Amino acid sequence: MKIPSFIISILSGIALVVLTYGSAMASGNHLSESGMAIDSLPTVFQIGQNEEAYESLVSACSNPLLTVCNDSMDLAYRTWMLMLSDMEQYAERSEFDIKGIKIWLNVFWNPDGTIKHLVYFPKPNSRNMDFDLLTIFLGKFVTVYKMDTLDTSCFSHIGSAAFPTYAEYYLNEK
Repeated sequence: MKIPSFIISILSGIALVVLTYGSAMASGNHLSESGMAIDSLPTVFQIGQNEEAYESLVSACSNPLLTVCNDSMDLAYRTWMLMLSDMEQYAERSEFDIKGIKIWLNVFWNPDGTIKHLVYFPKPNSRNMDFDLLTIFLGKFVTVYKMDTLDTSCFSHIGSAAFPTYAEYYLNEK
């Protein structure tokens, strides 16, 4: 089976983002090459938008969730699943249907546990929908979500999400 070229491009881009985590910006000036300040980025947007500022954000916020969780895969996975579960519960309370949505997520947290930026991209096998509505929903979620403080600097994680998550099965086991 031949993999479509656009999927290879997406996966290559995600791999580049993951590899970029290893390098932090040397200066404290967090501007993209175009001069756009990272803080002027929308809180939620799709991968492929605001590329230069997004790349600067990846460099500026290069501390991965796994490192922040003291290299504990269990703690990092639990933290990720708790956020996805909170997102799913918020969708239910907001009467926003996210069932069938499958996305790649890149989440950037502030040191206080709030989300600084949430960047996403729909997977090809995701339920078809108006993704502008998903952007609005995620923007509302970001305003109410806060995790326990884990670090003293910005940190991030890139991962996958599929709804429903069935997170309660994993979270209740622990």
